[in-house]
Amino acid sequence: MAATDPLPDPDRIEGAPHPRETAHLYGHAAAEAEVLSAFTTGRLHHAWMLTGPKGTGKATLAWRIARFLLATPDDDGGMFAPPPPTTLDIAPANPVARRLLQLAEPRLFLLRRGPNEKETALSQVISVDEVRKMKSFFSLSAADGGRRVAIIDSLDELNTAAANALLKLLEEPPARVTLLLIAHQPARLLPTIRSRCRELRLSPLGPDDLAAALTAAGGSVAPADTQALAELSAGSVGEAFRLTNLDGLTLYTALIRLFATLPRLDRAQALALADIAGARGAAETFDLLVTLIDLFLARLARTGTLHQTPPEAAPNEAQLLARLSPTPAAARQWADLAQHLSARARRGKAVNLDPAALLMDMLLQIDETAGTLASR
Repeated sequence: MAATDPLPDPDRIEGAPHPRETAHLYGHAAAEAEVLSAFTTGRLHHAWMLTGPKGTGKATLAWRIARFLLATPDDDGGMFAPPPPTTLDIAPANPVARRLLQLAEPRLFLLRRGPNEKETALSQVISVDEVRKMKSFFSLSAADGGRRVAIIDSLDELNTAAANALLKLLEEPPARVTLLLIAHQPARLLPTIRSRCRELRLSPLGPDDLAAALTAAGGSVAPADTQALAELSAGSVGEAFRLTNLDGLTLYTALIRLFATLPRLDRAQALALADIAGARGAAETFDLLVTLIDLFLARLARTGTLHQTPPEAAPNEAQLLARLSPTPAAARQWADLAQHLSARARRGKAVNLDPAALLMDMLLQIDETAGTLASR
């Protein structure tokens, strides 16, 4: 990236609209109703932690809540007060909605990763300096004395100093301020941060909601592929977007065809996949193939443990899973291999190993494990 190129938004999936631009939230009516009820009954918590798997709509919900809170006037109890709101929807023509779209709303603070020290790329973490900017923002009085909102996207990216600084803000929250905190893995956060927030947990989307959300984000999915996409993406719109952009369903089908030859791996098919992973400019495809292999091994472990195959994500997958992982003992061996291969892939990528060779090695180790299990 050239020094003059603008840095990408750290809270946006490449090729998809930013969450603040997303008009509709799919599959989370219960979470929206919970926020609306708290608002209309005067029990709006000062800090809401939005949790759930990555890509399920947490950021979209945060922006919907922020837009609603900043655009909806307080009920003053007067004779001419408007009726209580029944939805979080705010008209696109509303001045607040327009300002939020342009990141020009003075009553909102967006806390996310900023540029690194050289301003040549995004930082890998949210620093304590960014949290201090937010605290300074809240130390100033709102021009109209009204409500203010902060979106933190995400808590998982706070470094230790930043997390401690945020904790102090949660312990002594400013008046008329609502914090919307996005967390992908809340179990890894400071317990003291979690205990000071009201949690809104978003579940993975079902096939129909996932397809609708993907279409709204500019992607597309054939009706016949909705179940497979929901399985491989674990109900995450973000992951579904990556899968469709990189032809992930086709890649997974190719993997299933290859693994159907275990424990005598078809070398020609394996080399063809390795060549795809090692092609120039195919780093994202390599990453996706590693993800899909890890997912296949996890599905093997699940099959042997539960004695039940998950819904198919590719033709003939169920039969293959049942054959390769018939017992809990086989499931444990597949789970151990998944952990080993995942760590090896991370190390290999860190030291710039040849992607084609790295993928081929992973496939050969899977073949070796299948052979060991078959000989028992």
